[in-house]
Amino acid sequence: MQRQRRLLASLAEARRRRRIVCAATGEADRYLVIDGYKRIAALQQLGRDTVEAVVWPMSEAEALLLDRSLRLSEQETALEQGWLLQELEQRFGYGLDELARRFDRSVSWVSRRLALVELLPERSSSRCGRAKSRRTSR
Repeated sequence: MQRQRRLLASLAEARRRRRIVCAATGEADRYLVIDGYKRIAALQQLGRDTVEAVVWPMSEAEALLLDRSLRLSEQETALEQGWLLQELEQRFGYGLDELARRFDRSVSWVSRRLALVELLPERSSSRCGRAKSRRTSR
């Protein structure tokens, strides 16, 4: 909650100008938000309806993987890793071997992370902060 208040204050003072990151959907003027959900929500609370964005010229799956690799210094929980792996496996058809290669981990590590999120009750897996992209209009 404190972090959200700081973000709101920073955006209200207009000193925070970090762009959100999107990937093109293939549809005219439609984009998937890869990074920036909290900034969008904070700007909406402030009554603003525009945000600066950078569009990465790649597929949603590639953008999610790139975003993760750029954040390697941030500590991800096992659940966050599992949710991203599950998304890549279920929505984009990545196999265990491909996921292991892209995450530079073993197939066993991938399997354990997937098992962790698959064991959660459905309500728990509604995922606050999940690494799932959302569609947005320009």
